[in-house]
Amino acid sequence: MTATSAAEANAKLSIGKTVRAYVELTKPRVMELLLVTTVPVMFLAQGGVPNGWLMIATVIGGAMSAGSAASFNMYIDRDMDAQMQRTENRPIVTGEVSPRNALIFSWVLAVVSTVWLLLTTNWLAATLSVVAIFFYVVIYTLILKRRTEQNIIWGGIAGCFPVLIGWTAVTGSLSWTPFILFIVVFLWTPPHYWPLSMKYKEDYGTVHVPMLGATRPTHQVGLQIILYAWATIACSLILIPVAGMGVVYTVSALVFGGWFLYESHRLYNQAVKGGNAAPMRVFHASITYLTLLFVAIAVDPLLPF
Repeated sequence: MTATSAAEANAKLSIGKTVRAYVELTKPRVMELLLVTTVPVMFLAQGGVPNGWLMIATVIGGAMSAGSAASFNMYIDRDMDAQMQRTENRPIVTGEVSPRNALIFSWVLAVVSTVWLLLTTNWLAATLSVVAIFFYVVIYTLILKRRTEQNIIWGGIAGCFPVLIGWTAVTGSLSWTPFILFIVVFLWTPPHYWPLSMKYKEDYGTVHVPMLGATRPTHQVGLQIILYAWATIACSLILIPVAGMGVVYTVSALVFGGWFLYESHRLYNQAVKGGNAAPMRVFHASITYLTLLFVAIAVDPLLPF
């Protein structure tokens, strides 16, 4: 390999590494979960298959909006990310992206996502996107996260907005149906996140972030997880009469909800008996539950029963 070709190869590797670092700023795994709740709601709002371009445009806008909020979050939390094992390899901490560039990137995504949704969907969807970013960055990251055990409960509202955005992108308005799904995601968020904070209890203790899973005994957190899991399932069933959901959704809500409850109760029972609790089982179960529930939401309007 010549010196020129070696330099070109190194340049390509450097560009690729930089691109990956900026992608990492957007928390792609979290973004995927948010988009999982957006598209199915569009099927429900349409009562069938929505316009293909509208779906693509909404997903692009939603991805940029969620990515902006995540990037702002990493910029603000860079001090404690450097002290936590779970986050020590984030791009700002490692120096792959400078804080200044991360902040610029965050603002660019916020502005572009808002303009994009305004031009391709409607003003209501764009406005809801802005509110979601504000809630995650200001209400959760700046105000609640480092001050109260209630942080993920109320801060989690930001993650509920995709269902409203998906619905309004199709209908241009809001109704009880998307708000019920909003509450489902709201109630689901604590039993989804608290198991993760239980696993990384020492990390949160090091940076003095009062996540409930890190500040309370395991059995107390387990009980809270059970209560929120039951509330989530109950709310998911309210959608059946309100939105006229069919057999597919009804069976899915009962079966997958029952499994989520089983895992939640299992964690609590392990904690009460003094055994080795496995909080990540509940964490992964919660993701699978929400994904399957929203897949059912998308499929249900396509079937005559």
